[in-house]
This record gives sequence, structure tokens and C-alpha cells, in this order.
Amino acid sequence: MSDDRVYHVDGELVPEAEATVSVDDRGFRYGDAAFETLRAYGGTVLDWAAHRERLEGTCDALSLEHGLSGSELRDRIDEMLAANDLADAYVRLSITRGVQPGKLTPQPEVDPTVVVYVKPLPRGGLEGDPVWDGPATVRNVETRRIPDAALPSGAKTHNYLNGILARAELEGEADEALLSDLEGNVAEGATSNLFFVRDGRVCTPTTDGDVLPGITRRTVLELAREAGLEVEAGSYEPAAVLEADEAFLTNRTWELRPIGSLDGVELGGGPVTDRLSRLYDEHVESVCY
Repeated sequence: MSDDRVYHVDGELVPEAEATVSVDDRGFRYGDAAFETLRAYGGTVLDWAAHRERLEGTCDALSLEHGLSGSELRDRIDEMLAANDLADAYVRLSITRGVQPGKLTPQPEVDPTVVVYVKPLPRGGLEGDPVWDGPATVRNVETRRIPDAALPSGAKTHNYLNGILARAELEGEADEALLSDLEGNVAEGATSNLFFVRDGRVCTPTTDGDVLPGITRRTVLELAREAGLEVEAGSYEPAAVLEADEAFLTNRTWELRPIGSLDGVELGGGPVTDRLSRLYDEHVESVCY
């Protein structure tokens, strides 16, 4: 990748120093914006259709009619990868409601701000290496997951204050914060979905609750079922995770990351985590390389 990184801002490729948005943009003022974190492997954006669908779901939840087709958005991502000479990369696509009169109420006429940002990530698949240094140190935190009735759990918006508050509780002493819902059931990490293994059964908090339906999460569940593993999505108290045989986190960047310890209790990965990680690598290899 060249040292002169470029960004895609409102349909134009611009140098990093010129990649700016207005201070009156509603994405800056209010977090009034949708985004997706994607990963490119060998120049292929993994699960683009699923990301596009979730992005549209977020925009629908925000009543944000940006007017851009999926193919237009994908073209901008491909242009960014090419312009930065990247095949294996982290990709972030953001769509804000743009600049509108300085009132909280959104206006129906939208001139969206669209930004694509990329940075290099190592190769994935069977020949790849994890982007994390080791199993995650995780802590349960007091910050509660915002309930779906207040903010749709499936919406990925720029307003990330819930996760920021959760991570701030860690004070740099752990890699990830684990949030519970208002009823005390474990929900998800600040930027990840949770899995744990109990008596060979793969368990994960249900998306019927206050849980973001992660795309990596969905892939792992599909791979587990195809492998003949017993899968359960339910409601669990934090104690259930502490008593698990194995535990791991998923997100687009980490893929599958074992939980080394939770609240100081050693957990770690294990044979099921290793098997699912291998299946995920094989999936990436077959789709992208």
C-alpha cells in the first residue's frame, strides 16, 4: 500500500489530508448515520450481499433514504481498494444524512455524505494469520446494552456511545467488554458477538433479544450446523459463560477469537473453537481465494 492513502468521499477519490466532512453534517452532530465494517480477502469483499442488506436495514430504521444503489456503493469500495493497492483489507462504509438545517428533526430531502475508508489487514483463509495477538481478556461491565425498544439492536449507527462507555469501564485492563441486557442476561461484546461451548453444544445469545445480528456470527452458526454440531441460541446469565468449557468472540475483523479469561476466570478455546476456526478459514479460502 502506498504511503499516500486516499479516501472515497462523496463519489471522489481524495488524499487523506483532504478527506473531510462538514461540521454541520448530521453524522458529526448527532451520530445520524449508518455504517458497515467489511473485510476484503484477496480483493473480494466477503459477504457483500449480507452487508448491503444490513446497511439498508439500518437506513430504513433511520428513515434515511440515501438514493444509492448497492452496485454504486460496491463500486466505490472496489475503487478504494484499487486506489490504495490493497487486496487484503479492513473496509468501512459510512452513509450520513448529510448537512441539513440545524434542527434535530430529520428532513425528507437527503443529500447524503458517503465515505469509504480502507486499511491493510493480513491475508485470511488457510494461509492467513489472526489479526489479534492472542486470546481476549474479557470483563463483564455495568453498562447495559441499549434495549431494542429504545434503539433497534440490528442498526449499526455512528452513535457508538453505548460501546464506548462499556470499553471505558475496562480502563485498559482488558480487550473486550461484555454487556448484559436490562434483565441481566448476557448480550454481546462492545464490538463483538459471544459464543460459548457447554457439553459440546455451541451456545450464543439470541438475536430475539438486544443483540446485533453479526454477519460473522451468522456464518459461524451455519458452519456449526453443517458440521453436525448442536447449536443453541438462548438467554443466559453471565454465570453460564463462566462455567463454559470454551468461549470465543466473533466480528468481521477478529473472525473467531478465543476468550482467554472472563472476569479473571480462565476459559480459553478448545476443540470446538479450533474446529470452527478451521471451518471459517476454509470458508474464506473457498469464497475469496
